[in-house]
Amino acid sequence: MTGTRTRGATVTRYATDSRGVSARVDAGRSVVARLAGALQRGWTATTEAINGAGWLLLACAAGGLLVAVAWGWSEAWFVAFASLVMLALCTPFLLGRHSYAVTLEFERDRVVAGSEFTAELVVRNAGARASLPALLDIPVGDGLIEAHIPLLRAGAEHRETLTIAAPRRGVIAVGPMTISRGDPLGVLQRDHTWPDVQHVYVHPATVPIPSSSAGLLRDLEGLVTSTTVDSDLAFHAIRDYLPGDSRRHVHWRSTAKTGQLMVRQYEETRRSRIAIALDLDISQYASEDEFEMAVSVAASLGVQAVRSGREVVITTSGAIPRHAAERVHSMTTLPTLTPTGLLDAMSGVDASDLVMPLPLVAGMTSQEAHHLSMVFLVTGSELPVARLRQAAVAFSADVSVVGVRSETGAQPTVRSARELRVLTVGMLHDLSHLMLRGPA
Repeated sequence: MTGTRTRGATVTRYATDSRGVSARVDAGRSVVARLAGALQRGWTATTEAINGAGWLLLACAAGGLLVAVAWGWSEAWFVAFASLVMLALCTPFLLGRHSYAVTLEFERDRVVAGSEFTAELVVRNAGARASLPALLDIPVGDGLIEAHIPLLRAGAEHRETLTIAAPRRGVIAVGPMTISRGDPLGVLQRDHTWPDVQHVYVHPATVPIPSSSAGLLRDLEGLVTSTTVDSDLAFHAIRDYLPGDSRRHVHWRSTAKTGQLMVRQYEETRRSRIAIALDLDISQYASEDEFEMAVSVAASLGVQAVRSGREVVITTSGAIPRHAAERVHSMTTLPTLTPTGLLDAMSGVDASDLVMPLPLVAGMTSQEAHHLSMVFLVTGSELPVARLRQAAVAFSADVSVVGVRSETGAQPTVRSARELRVLTVGMLHDLSHLMLRGPA
C-alpha cells in the first residue's frame, strides 16, 4: 500500500528598511561632525586667548603635577596649585561678549607729505551690560596706535581725537582695528577685529608753475604746425584742385583768374598736449629724497597742465617680472582727468630696479600718445645727459622735449643739449623759475 505524506513548514522572513538605517547613520555622522567642529572651534578660541605667560603657567602646572606624582615633592604640588589658581583668577576677565560699536572718522583723507591729520575715534557700548576696560589697536601704515577704552556702562561712549603724522608720500592703510580684553597680568586675552580698512592718500608736495610756461598755448585754436591739411583754421596757400577735394574749399577768385579750379590749403593746428615721463629706475637717483623731488616735479607739471585745461599724459614704467626683465616691456599711464585723481595716482608711485629704462619709456610714450606739443622727461642725477638725448630722439622734430634732472642741493641751471633742453632742479621751488627761463 502506497501512501503520500505532506510535510508543511513555515518560513519566516524579516524585511529590513535600509533607508531608515542609512538615515540614522547619517544623523550620527552629522552629530559627530558638529561635535568635532565645536571642539575644534573651542580649541582654537582657547589657544588664541592664551598669551605667552598663560602657556608658561600651563607648563608649570603640568610639570608640577608630574613631578609631584612621580617623586612626591610638596614644592611641586605648590607650584602646580599656584599656577592653576592664577589661571582661574584670570579667566573671569574674558567672560562675556564684546558689544562695542567703533567708528573712526578722518578730518580729511587726502593730505600733503610732511603734514598731519586728525581722526575722531568713537567707541560705544552697544550691549545691555557694562563693559570692562579694553585696549583698541589701530594699525596705521607700518605703525600702531593704541587707544585705551575705559569702563563703559550700557549705552555710554568714549570719544578720543587721534593725531596721525604723514611724513612721506604714499597711501596709508588704517585698519583693521582690533579690540583686546584681558586680565591685568597679561595671561589671557580675547581679541575682536573689525575688518574694515580705510586709506589716506599722502600727496607729493607741489609748487605752482606760471601758466605761460610748461608748453601751454596762448591761443584757443591750438599750436600751428608745419603739416598742411585740406581743412583747418590757419590758411596756408592755394593749390590745384585734385579729384576728391571738397567743393567747399574751392577758392573762386583764384579759379576765375587761372581758369582752372583752385582750392585752399591750411596749416594743421593742434591742441596743447603734454606728456610727462617719470623715470622709476632706482639706480638713476642718488638718494630717496632725490626720487621724491622728481615725483613732486612731475606732479607739479601735471597738476598745472590739468588746471589749465590742457591734455596731459603721464607715463611711468610698469612692473616687470624678474625672470622676464629683458623680454617684457610694460608702461603705466596715470589718470589725469582731475588734479585730485592725478595726485592720488602719484601717491602710489614707487621706484624699483625691475623697470624699463627711460629711453624705452619715452619710445612707448611716443607710440601711444599722438599729437604732442611738449614732453618732459623727469629723472635723477645719475642718468647721463647722453641717455636723456637718446630718450628725446624718440619724439618727432616738432615736439619740444625738456629733460628735468632732480639733484638735491645742486645749483639750478638751464642748458641746451641738441635735441632737448635740460633743467637741473636742486630744490622743488626752483622749478617755477627754471620753467620761466627755459621752456617758455
